[in-house]
Amino acid sequence: MSTPIGNLEDITLRALRVLRTADCVFAEDTRHTRALLTHYGLRTPCVSLHAHNESSRSAGVLARLAAGESLALVSDAGTPGVCDPGSLVVSAALQAGHPVVAVPGACALLAALVVAGLPTHAFAFAGFLPPQPGQRRRRLRDLAAAQGDATLLLYVPPHKAAATLADAADALGGERRCCVARELTKLHEEAWRGTLQAAAVEFAHPGRARGEFTLLIAGAQTAAADDEADAELQAGDAADAQTEVEQRLQALMAKGVSPSQAAREVAEATGVRRRDVYAKALALHSAGPDTAAL
Repeated sequence: MSTPIGNLEDITLRALRVLRTADCVFAEDTRHTRALLTHYGLRTPCVSLHAHNESSRSAGVLARLAAGESLALVSDAGTPGVCDPGSLVVSAALQAGHPVVAVPGACALLAALVVAGLPTHAFAFAGFLPPQPGQRRRRLRDLAAAQGDATLLLYVPPHKAAATLADAADALGGERRCCVARELTKLHEEAWRGTLQAAAVEFAHPGRARGEFTLLIAGAQTAAADDEADAELQAGDAADAQTEVEQRLQALMAKGVSPSQAAREVAEATGVRRRDVYAKALALHSAGPDTAAL
C-alpha cells in the first residue's frame, strides 16, 4: 500500500483504515513507519521487510497469511515494489494462492510526471541507473535508442545528480528538454525545467543537489517536433519582417522619398540590415510607381 512521499497529509482514508485493521505492517524501516502510525494515532505492530531481508522474510509472511492474518506492506515512502522492497514477497504470496490487493496513493514518479510540463501520452520508467559511470553511460545509450517519443523517468540519488545529468546530455543530446523534480511534496519542493546541458551545469553547483530526485527527459520525437516548431516560427517571423519592410518602403516611396532615404529609415525602424532593405527598395522602385504605391 502507498504511503506519503513527504507530506503526511498525502494518505488516503482507505490506507488509514487498512493500517488500523491489519494484524501487522511489514515496513522497509519500522522507525519511519512507526512515526507515520503515531502521527495518526495507530498502534498496529510493525515488522521490518527491506532489501536485505525480503527473501528470508517471505516464508514468515506466507505462514501468517496461511493462518488467516491480514497483513499490510509499505515502503519508507510512496508505493512499495517500485524501486523499493516488496515485489519478491508479493510474487511469493501470489504463487502461494493468497490474494494481494493494491491500496493506491502517493508515487513520486507520477507526481513528477504531471508537473514536468513534458508529454504524458507515453512514458517509460527506468528506475535507478547503475552507479558505476561506465555502466550508467551504456544504460543511458540503450535507453536513448529505445525511447522514441516517450518521456523518460529516472530516480537519481542526489550525490549522482550532476554526473547523471552530464551523462544524459551526452547520450541523449544537451538540448533535450528535461525536468528535475526534487523534494516532492516537502517544504523545499522544486521542479526545475530546462535542457539537459543547463541542468548539468545548474546541479553541479556546490550544495545544489539535495534531496530525492526524479529526472524526466523529453522523447526524441518530441525534441524533433520542438525543433520543427521553432523553425516554423522563425520562418514566420522572417516572412512577417519582410512584409513590414515592403509596406514601409512602399508607403515612403509613394510620398516621393528616394529609395536610398527610404531604405535608411526602414532599416532603422525594423532592425533589418540596411543593404537588404535597400535591395528591396531598388526592386520596388524598378517595378514602377504603381507597384510602389500599393
